[in-house]
Amino acid sequence: MVEISTSILSIKKENAIKTLYNLETAKTDYFHIDVMDGKFVPNNTNDVMLEYCEYLSSITNVPLDVHLMVEDVEQYIKSYLVFEPNIITIHFEAVKNKEKLKEYVDLIKQNNCKVGISIKPDTKVEEIYEILPYIHMVLVMTVEPGKGGQKLIPETIEKIKTLKKYLDDNGLEVDIEADGGINSQNLKTLVDAGCNIVAIGTAITDSNDYKSEIQKLKELA
Repeated sequence: MVEISTSILSIKKENAIKTLYNLETAKTDYFHIDVMDGKFVPNNTNDVMLEYCEYLSSITNVPLDVHLMVEDVEQYIKSYLVFEPNIITIHFEAVKNKEKLKEYVDLIKQNNCKVGISIKPDTKVEEIYEILPYIHMVLVMTVEPGKGGQKLIPETIEKIKTLKKYLDDNGLEVDIEADGGINSQNLKTLVDAGCNIVAIGTAITDSNDYKSEIQKLKELA
């Protein structure tokens, strides 16, 4: 069964604690933390995401799925490790060379945290094959990173299929997470392509009943 990582990017700040509690009782598998620095992507969400992580660290045992869309990768890794997340995902495009990428992967793993690598829609999946044996997850962006509510780019589904085949052919146990524009209409297609985790925001947080929406999404897969 597919796991649901609910993005809290678009929740209303004045209702944040109640919303987070309701998402937990609705059985989300992860809280997806979209960290943006205003440089790697246009929006800056760092302050509010730090605030939400502080809430979450005191009120929930639901694992944190931290997605760093930032230029200063090392600084942000250290900032979010303090919340003991389940996984921290960094962008392949934000790191200048392979040696530095491996350093960041090791830094995350040394702190008892899983590590993911994310790729934008235009990045070829073949570019990350070399790092796959050292990581736990690939996050395939199915929209351009930086804002919620976009429509899924259909071409990214083929990328997921290519990645899944490569992982299977090489005996690599690496999760595949899709992120962006995911809803009940396209979820099954993504799971059939190879995803076992999906990051979903507004399709859940804009619904009237989080529990029934999450249950419906899981049943579709």
